[in-house]
Amino acid sequence: MSVEINFPDRNLALELVRVTETAAVAASAWVGRGDKEAADDAAVKAMRKMINTVDMSGVIVIGEGEKDKAPMLHNGEEVGNGNGPACDVAVDPIDGTTLTSNGLNGAVSVIALAPRESMLNLKGAYYMNKIVTGPEAASVIDISVPAGENVRRVAKAKGLDVSEITVVVLDRPRHDELLKELRKAGARIRLIRDGDVAAAIETARAGTGIDILMGIGGTPEGVVTAAAMRALGGVIQGQLMPQNEKERAAVKEAGHDLSKIYLTNDLVASDDVFFSATGITDGELLRGVRHTAFGAISHSLVVRGRSKTVRIIETEHRFS
Repeated sequence: MSVEINFPDRNLALELVRVTETAAVAASAWVGRGDKEAADDAAVKAMRKMINTVDMSGVIVIGEGEKDKAPMLHNGEEVGNGNGPACDVAVDPIDGTTLTSNGLNGAVSVIALAPRESMLNLKGAYYMNKIVTGPEAASVIDISVPAGENVRRVAKAKGLDVSEITVVVLDRPRHDELLKELRKAGARIRLIRDGDVAAAIETARAGTGIDILMGIGGTPEGVVTAAAMRALGGVIQGQLMPQNEKERAAVKEAGHDLSKIYLTNDLVASDDVFFSATGITDGELLRGVRHTAFGAISHSLVVRGRSKTVRIIETEHRFS
């Protein structure tokens, strides 16, 4: 199902990039300082201030959320200046707070917009098993088949040998069996400590060296990824995966179906999406913030779903 709402002709993503740039620059002051709470606080405050200048009537559907008990940018919060279209908003001021605090690669700041009531709100569901790939293999993956079979399908679709396929997986004990299966299939594996939104987007970008993302990560990050995939032509499939009995009970109480496979269109039911990501630390997707004598330089990816336009933006920020 697609949701059709009269969205503006102009590219709101070019306003959104100011939001992610501001959050990324604020977070960059805390890179490697070992305090992820301070980094997140700086990014959240900066994003909150800038997001309210954007011409939209937004409601945060995916935010810092109840899980983090965030004081701002929480689910249900109204954002924007109220002078534009009615939007669902997904934000992650820092995707990779641990990466930021430890000075590791791959941390980004992200935001996505879609027409109101087109982003799925999976309240109470914190974890999701996911598979993500880019447009070349979008039609062949199936989360219900073994991981090795998905690797073989993607390799065939891309005209590559299985040994040339790289799968990115969060480095967690819960993925021990997945890693065994991928190694048995002969795939290359890249383990990441955090930041699966950036890693998922890499599957849909040429030259990153990443072909598939697999494994259990955050549900909110899955919805953000879906917005990016709608714009980039890739796909995500996901299945809710509570990690303990308390979470399982919360998911069932919310009425979510644990057997359902959520497709890209289920998570974000419109192509009329806007997405922006700005690098905080260096990664395959984006360069991190560089501090200079005059201020800072940021590097961003900006995508509009309707036109499939992708812009790579380098911005010089001059501090007074």
